[in-house]
Amino acid sequence: MKLNTNSGLIRQLGLFDSAMIMAGIVIGSGIFLTTGIMAKSLPSASLILLAWLVGGLITLAGALTYAELGASLPHAGGQYVYLREAFGPVFGFLFGWMMFLVYMTGGIAVLAVAFAEYTGYFFPRLSLENILFEINLNILGSAVKIPFSAGKLVGVGVIFFLSIIIMMGTRFGKIIQNFFTVIKIGVLLGIIVLGFTLGKGTSIDFSLNPTGLSFGTIVSGFGLALVAIFWAFDGWNNVTFVAGEIKNPQRNIPLALVYGALLVTLLYVLVNCIYLYALPIDQMAGEARIAEKATTVLFGGTTAAVISAIILVSVFGSINGSILTGPRVYYAMAKDGFFFKIAARIHPKFRTPALSILIQAIWAGILTLSGTFEQLFTYVIFVSIIFWIFAAVSVFILRKKFPDLPRPYKVWGYPVVPLLFIITSLGILINTIVEKPLESLAGLGFTLLGIPVFWLWRRKTVGNWQLAVGKEEEKKR
Repeated sequence: MKLNTNSGLIRQLGLFDSAMIMAGIVIGSGIFLTTGIMAKSLPSASLILLAWLVGGLITLAGALTYAELGASLPHAGGQYVYLREAFGPVFGFLFGWMMFLVYMTGGIAVLAVAFAEYTGYFFPRLSLENILFEINLNILGSAVKIPFSAGKLVGVGVIFFLSIIIMMGTRFGKIIQNFFTVIKIGVLLGIIVLGFTLGKGTSIDFSLNPTGLSFGTIVSGFGLALVAIFWAFDGWNNVTFVAGEIKNPQRNIPLALVYGALLVTLLYVLVNCIYLYALPIDQMAGEARIAEKATTVLFGGTTAAVISAIILVSVFGSINGSILTGPRVYYAMAKDGFFFKIAARIHPKFRTPALSILIQAIWAGILTLSGTFEQLFTYVIFVSIIFWIFAAVSVFILRKKFPDLPRPYKVWGYPVVPLLFIITSLGILINTIVEKPLESLAGLGFTLLGIPVFWLWRRKTVGNWQLAVGKEEEKKR
């Protein structure tokens, strides 16, 4: 087994830092926008709250499962390492391939554009609608116009601003993460407390099926709601990517995952109680800016500026967390010889994978400017669920494959909890295939294109990973 202990990274993230990374990445813009869309297909206050609770419990099951993996393999790269050790380097590479090309970088691009959109609310000249110039390209005989707006430049600017800060030291990244996560948690708690104590709401109708929908329609609506919730919780596993920099990882990784999952679930359920307290279901249905509408009802006047500012802060923290964690995967891949060698270099002064961070910033910036990231991102959502499932299965594989591997934490409720996460994730996976078959197949095909790239890297690096395994086996003898 390949265990990189002398990585050159410094363990400087405590339990609080790790929990804030986990919660800060997850709490982005989804909680402010999702519930109104859910209410359209699931017009029941009780079922909406149940869906959010179920989503939280699924996330907690995943967190408990990853906690064992993180405690036993506390190395930079997290999920990449679990997949590599359980299923072989090609699985780890495909995860990293998907992460770098679209999922992490595309996610950063999505967040950067969202940041620009809400910045444009306060400064119209910096909005996405303010087109500065266009580039005309001829691609395969077709004319393609790529507009460059002030908003896109703002998005690229925030990506490089945070990347440079994080390159200069993990401690700076964690300070930003802690600060903005504490602010967004405090703001959400403020909305909850003030909403119930001072808000002008009405009693919540907890009828299970107030509109008389058929059982089949309810099941379908619940499934659609769960898919939306799954993405509101997306990013909960990213804290494992920085496992090589977490102090006392055998204790702090499991606790950060579990505490983070519980905190986010509690906040999400309570915020949805506020939405339901402010608005009847029929007024929520289809409302994209649900947080703005609910707080306007509760506190009077218009809260558009306040909610926009809150989302701006929330998204900024999510971008920071993503930029902080993602490069550790490419760094681990480069250490194995499956990515650009320069990505494995640790800055001699800052002790960060600076070039890995820079490479991610450049590609995320390109995706932001191109405007193609949203379509690409929808393609790999399906694939990301597959990798979550494989990572959960690796708990079973690694227990059998490496029974003597130190496991300071073993997943609570084994094997029921990991199986619960696997089964529910499979259900979401099937629902995604049914709802978006073309995007799902395209994402799978896009990921499988990484196989020939993997073999090219393997030939180029003369089997570094196998050599490392051989050395470990030789030590055992």
